[in-house]
Order: sequence, then structure tokens, then C-alpha cells
Amino acid sequence: MFHVKEFWYKTAQKNIPTVKDVDLEESFSNASLIFIHTEEKDELEKDKVLRKALKNILWHARKCGADKIVLHSFAHLSSSKSSPEFACEAIKWLKNKITKRGIPVFTTPFGYFLEFKLHVGGESIARVYKEL
Repeated sequence: MFHVKEFWYKTAQKNIPTVKDVDLEESFSNASLIFIHTEEKDELEKDKVLRKALKNILWHARKCGADKIVLHSFAHLSSSKSSPEFACEAIKWLKNKITKRGIPVFTTPFGYFLEFKLHVGGESIARVYKEL
């Protein structure tokens, strides 16, 4: 989880053939940027994992004073990966739960490699790692 002063991305290359074609470029400021990686074991404990992830995401956004949350699928953090369907479902579930709390939440295009730039501040809360 990163508290980003600025986050810019542009879609670069589709890596899941079945997702729809998109060509996007967006930027965000004062956001809690969440790199999400789901593992095979997470599919077995879906409810527990997602509830804990939601709690951690909301905590980070509140703690760092972010006024929005950006969810980004980042399946490069481990050698164990869940199915793409589960990862996409998890991100949709998190987005729905965060939206219901009145917090603006955005997602980067699922199934794409992105070109991106991050500007992360120097305070310790600006970068937090949580394993569920």
C-alpha cells in the first residue's frame, strides 16, 4: 500500500487475452494506491482474506489522509497466483465495499501491464506491506 502524492498510468500491453480492449491514461493525487496480489490459498479462505484486506485498505487510507483509493492488480509479488477470475472478483468485491462507505475508489484496467509513475512521500505510513 502506498500513499501517493501523484500516480499516473497508461495501459501498455494486454496480458489476459479475454479482457476487453482498453486504451487508458489516468492520474490521481493524494490516493491510497493498493497493489493487490491474490494467491491460490486465498481462494480457499475467500471471505476471511477479503474482509481483512478491506480492513487494512480502509485503515491505510484513513491513517495517511488519502481522499481516494486506487486498486491495482499486481500479480508479480509471489510465485503463487490465484486464478485471474478470483483476482478480478476480489477487486470488484473490494471496490463495492469501499464505495458503499462513501469513499471514492478507482481501479486500473484488469489484465493489463501498465506504464506508470509514482510519487510517494518519505513518511513511514506512505509505504505499508500487509500479507493476509
